[in-house]
Amino acid sequence: MSHAGAASQKPARNQKTSPHGSSYRSMKEIHIDEEVKIAVNLSLEGFRYSDQKEMTFPSSLTSTERAFIHRMAQSLGYISKSKGKGQDRFLTIRKKDGSDKPHLIIPLTLSHHSVYLIRCLLQRFPISKRERTDVQPTNKSGMSVAAEPENSYDRNRASGRLNNGIPMVPQRTVPSELDNFRHSLPVYEHKEEIVQLIRENKVVLVVGETGSGKTTQIPQFLLDDCSKNGEPCRIFCTQPRRLAAIAVAERVSAERGEHVGQTVGYHIRLESRVSPKTLLTFCTSGVFLRTLMAGDASLTTVTHVIVDEVHERDGLTDFLLTKMRDLLQKIPTLKLILSSAALDVDLFLQYFGSCPVIHLKGRQFEVKELFLEDILRLTDYNSMDIGKYKEETQTKERKQKCLTEWCEAVKTHSVGKKQRTRVLDPGFLQDSSCGDREDRAIHMLNKNGTEPLEPWLLKEMDSCISSIFLNEDQDAFIQLFNLIINESVNVDYAHRETGTTPLMAAAGRGFITQMEQLLCMGADINKKASNGWTASDFAKHFEQTNAVDLLKSSIPLGEVTNVDELALVQRGTAEISTDEHELLKLYHHKFDDQWVDLDLIMDLLHNICSTTSDGAVLIFLPGYDEIVALRDRILYDDKRFFIHSDRYQVFTLHSDMQTLDQKKAMKTSPPGVRKIILSTNIAETSITINDVVFVIDSGKVKEKSFDPLSHVSMLKTVWISKASSLQRKGRAGRCRPGICFHLFSRLRFNNMLEFQVPQLLRMPLQELCLQTKLLAPTSCPVAEFLSKAPQPPPAHAVRYAVQMLKIIDAMDQHEDLTDLGYHLADLPVDPHLGKMVLCGVVLKCLDPILTIACTLAYRDPFILPTQSSQKRAALQCRQRFTSSTFSDHMALLRAFQAWQRARSGGWERSFCEKNFLSQATMDMILGMRTQLLGQLRAIGFVRARGGSDIRDVNLNSENWAVVKAALVAGMYPNLAHIDLGTSLCSSNKEKKIHFHPTSILSQVQLKNGTNKSAQALPTDWLIYDEMSRGHRMAHVRCCSIVTAITVAIFGGSAKLPSSALHEPASQRAAECQRDDSSDSETEDLSEMRIDDWIVFQLDSEAAGLVFELRQKWQNLFMKRIRCPSKPWSQQDETIIQTLVSVLGAEEQRAGLHQPPGIGQRPRPMSSEEGLKTSMKSSNNSPRPATSTTNDKSCRMPSSDLLQVKPHFRDEASLPINQRTDDLHSSSSSSCSVTLDSPSDNSCPSTLGKQTIKPVPPGLVFSSVRYFIMKSSNSRNLEISQQKGIWSTTPSNETKLTKAFLENSLIILIFSVQGSGHFQGYAHMTSAISQESCQDWGFMGLGGMFSVEWIHKESLPFQYTQHILNSWNNNKMVQISRDGQELEPQAGSQLLLLWERNSGNPVQ
Repeated sequence: MSHAGAASQKPARNQKTSPHGSSYRSMKEIHIDEEVKIAVNLSLEGFRYSDQKEMTFPSSLTSTERAFIHRMAQSLGYISKSKGKGQDRFLTIRKKDGSDKPHLIIPLTLSHHSVYLIRCLLQRFPISKRERTDVQPTNKSGMSVAAEPENSYDRNRASGRLNNGIPMVPQRTVPSELDNFRHSLPVYEHKEEIVQLIRENKVVLVVGETGSGKTTQIPQFLLDDCSKNGEPCRIFCTQPRRLAAIAVAERVSAERGEHVGQTVGYHIRLESRVSPKTLLTFCTSGVFLRTLMAGDASLTTVTHVIVDEVHERDGLTDFLLTKMRDLLQKIPTLKLILSSAALDVDLFLQYFGSCPVIHLKGRQFEVKELFLEDILRLTDYNSMDIGKYKEETQTKERKQKCLTEWCEAVKTHSVGKKQRTRVLDPGFLQDSSCGDREDRAIHMLNKNGTEPLEPWLLKEMDSCISSIFLNEDQDAFIQLFNLIINESVNVDYAHRETGTTPLMAAAGRGFITQMEQLLCMGADINKKASNGWTASDFAKHFEQTNAVDLLKSSIPLGEVTNVDELALVQRGTAEISTDEHELLKLYHHKFDDQWVDLDLIMDLLHNICSTTSDGAVLIFLPGYDEIVALRDRILYDDKRFFIHSDRYQVFTLHSDMQTLDQKKAMKTSPPGVRKIILSTNIAETSITINDVVFVIDSGKVKEKSFDPLSHVSMLKTVWISKASSLQRKGRAGRCRPGICFHLFSRLRFNNMLEFQVPQLLRMPLQELCLQTKLLAPTSCPVAEFLSKAPQPPPAHAVRYAVQMLKIIDAMDQHEDLTDLGYHLADLPVDPHLGKMVLCGVVLKCLDPILTIACTLAYRDPFILPTQSSQKRAALQCRQRFTSSTFSDHMALLRAFQAWQRARSGGWERSFCEKNFLSQATMDMILGMRTQLLGQLRAIGFVRARGGSDIRDVNLNSENWAVVKAALVAGMYPNLAHIDLGTSLCSSNKEKKIHFHPTSILSQVQLKNGTNKSAQALPTDWLIYDEMSRGHRMAHVRCCSIVTAITVAIFGGSAKLPSSALHEPASQRAAECQRDDSSDSETEDLSEMRIDDWIVFQLDSEAAGLVFELRQKWQNLFMKRIRCPSKPWSQQDETIIQTLVSVLGAEEQRAGLHQPPGIGQRPRPMSSEEGLKTSMKSSNNSPRPATSTTNDKSCRMPSSDLLQVKPHFRDEASLPINQRTDDLHSSSSSSCSVTLDSPSDNSCPSTLGKQTIKPVPPGLVFSSVRYFIMKSSNSRNLEISQQKGIWSTTPSNETKLTKAFLENSLIILIFSVQGSGHFQGYAHMTSAISQESCQDWGFMGLGGMFSVEWIHKESLPFQYTQHILNSWNNNKMVQISRDGQELEPQAGSQLLLLWERNSGNPVQ
């Protein structure tokens, strides 16, 4: 069987192991025996959930096996280290402890303009006593404003809870055609027994095999019994997944002859079908928990709660059971039924006390099980690969023999000889039995995936290495270094017949200077020759002590070396024949089973389809990446299938898919068409696809885990449990005898866990702690409530979660929820991402924040390819998406926006391949965006119309500085500081951190060198999404450079004590001693303490202004959180406008770019125009006739207005980083303070008696807005171009003035009515004056204002027909009235047409 495609699939499936965790894509595969893998996994699992801090492995393992343990330990966030030599070499792993927090005092300076803007705000709206009080820490429990009735949290609001209802007597069911089927189910025989036990007991355990009917029938037994006896009832039945709740509700309704929403309904997040008559509601565990959050009274009208699929032990189910055990004592009439196919009976009997257990047999047909060894024979794996395996084994043995001969020859000829002489002829290799398989080697790719070397290079490199090793030929290094440097030969080139590298040869013969050169060139000291020796082993063997010392000193921290054997594996090997054992050994040395073998699945699927005529196939895969990869193979890549596409229907099942898409998989396929379902573990339980005959079980599942010690979250692909394996097997044989193909051996199955590790033990607990506060009694601490769970989480994990919730202001110091905490409990993302989204709402930059938050919540969409030749291209793609912003978050946003446009054009698949993106990840992010926005609407932060509608909450979405402010507020405390002097990057957790190789900032570091990397960055602060620790080295990934003012205002807790602002020492001592003679530069500096780590030092006045602006923002944020639907006041709007201006001014001062288009909302695009064309600098554009030398200070040159990096292929970059109008220059401002500026910067343009004030220098535009200006004749445009002025109608004046005062860059696009052309565009450079111009020849125009023409060429309408304006009912841009505003992307695309033709004017 061919496995050529396996490697090609790794980029698709080897995604990060956490929403933003480490990746294995760049690692080499480690092939060891399955028995050792199983033993190591079992040991690490036991260590992971124990209180042990350290574990030692024995010394009997090989170096490859130890390498496997090092890798596994690192992936789990542990520190691993090997010590000793030979038989005494032991490997120890230990869990990490937190490090001491460093201390930081950083100077902060503000521009004069920023100080002016803040001063204007505070003079107009001074901070009130209440505002000061509200942001002071308080000893009271709860928020200080919680007592106000209008601010209290409404627990009964629409936040995903079940509707109120009253118990009623169910109606009798009418006879149905499905009655015979119901009576044939095994559970029906136990109907009376089940009903009786539930009547007599508060808790009943039901253990029913797959197909017994427990999920659909037990709730109906209760309805029928209550109907028969005239007793009212109301039943809730929880399911672990959305799809299961819907499918079961529809099935039960059909069996009762009703429609969903009558007696039987369902309720999942953002979707429900229930009515006042609904008595049986199927819901997800999350929805049921939200119902419990409304208070214990929410279940007083409920008679029965059925918790289905308890064996899955997801975090919400365990959490739910903890609460239910308390409620059972408070509500005497409540009954609890626990149902599962594979229940841990002893655990639940102990937890709930003695309660009856009902065992039900399954009603399915016989299902035959085939394991990996059987599948390999079935697919003829042996005959196709065994020959190749034997050949590789022989080659390895031959190389080992050849290297042994080398070593013996060196030993023999060096005895008694002190001088270096040529002891062997360079032709030694050719004359030996090793042979030179040159022809084969030429056609083989190197192990790292690079192109093969030319034959002469191979000969030269082999000759150099052999001469150095055999003859101590020092001159051979000259040629060797020449080939490495000038011919791009890998420094770790391995001799073709021995596997010896230049470093090994140099170490063995003691060439210290050359070793140092090779190490500086990046030689790998861990690389092994054919006999398994490293360079250090060669040095030791030949007693080169200096070489040994050099190599020891060069060992990088976190050296990956060896592992040790365990005797924990069950002896299942006795059941496997010798042939099967050899076959499995062959397979595991050819394929690393940490991945899913899609090649084997395709061969197996083809075998099923070619040997059987019908029967649906259900394939269990760990995640969406594997689902998409396999789907694409079936539909597009494998000719065995896609040429017969009419014979197959391919469906995908995933918990985050749309409900309607999932329902299609339930329907029976037409005759002659085979249904193939690709699913995650969602299809394990509760879902019955009746026509499934064949199940292919990959044996894997995606499992998210969190290490509270290292603070690292990981999404890992792990082996399933025995219980899950039995569940998957049970999906076959529903309608006839079936077959289950397990892609793991019997040995692996025998050593699987009986049940999955409960999610409560491996999940981040912040979200659960929020929910605990809504479930637990008021006086009950979080840790105490969670300790009552069936298997409680570790105490240190709970403490960490509570501390983090306090840091982000979701809890106060008494562990009571704040108003923010209540809202965060409503959002389906981690609390820190939820806070980021809510800040995005208040700062009115929601759309880009939604995209970024959903990407961070799921995973990085960029794929790092396995081939080193493509890695650089992949990183360059990521870099292009950053738009020169020093931001990985920008890359995520730009990539999603570009993909969205490609998707609207139907070429998203090729787009993803070209840009190294995961199509599956992009699909998921889009779905998550929709769900999160829907929840924001449900809780009142986004309204359908009026204030806070979708347009209002995106007013500042174009401003990247504002978006980063929301990022800082959400990501805190994930901040890092860069010392520009020492180039050291530090955080509150680590004194020294490095950028992850996937971060764009690591590319800055590589480009400028380690010592210059910090100086290459525009500011000294950055935010990061995640920190991972590999041994002693900490890396941060997904970073963005931010300004100090952003950290000072948006970082830290909302409630800083008044002591956080320290006045200068000179002022404190003023009353005691007056000293005017001091010339100290620091005595007038104040300190503003953000937290225990960050302290800003700035002058006294600026410190007071920044501190009060921070208080203004925190008050506004808390106000909006308390009352999201309350109308915005003028003060609220002014605070946001001031923040926008200050943040923008400081960004520009730091030299950071403001890229355009970041606020565009995902929607189908009509055209891809503007994506692939880069714009030329408009320095060549005609300058206005009135331009003078002094225009620099008051006009923005077109080259600064429109810039695009020539290499940027997918985005139209339009940095707006120059000047704008003063926000507070409008007449509405009561500020009396004026901004002092040099007279030569004023550059007045005199028009009549009125002087038009130019754009003040040093300001930044908050957004770009485009308006169409219609002229009745071309003469008016000529006047405008000559004088640099324009006038428009009073109605248009209102729009332009408002936009101008909002710091918008205004682009005016001119067209003469009836000309069929656009005549060019200009930039509005001043406010509108009261003076009018008599030259226009048209009455009714308003005052004049200055414009600067950028392009004066005519553009025919036919060039613009593809550009539609969504703000004008999607009409073409040429169909615009005078003053019509263009949607930003339409305006940007229109301007690009001029840039494209700037060197070739269109006639």
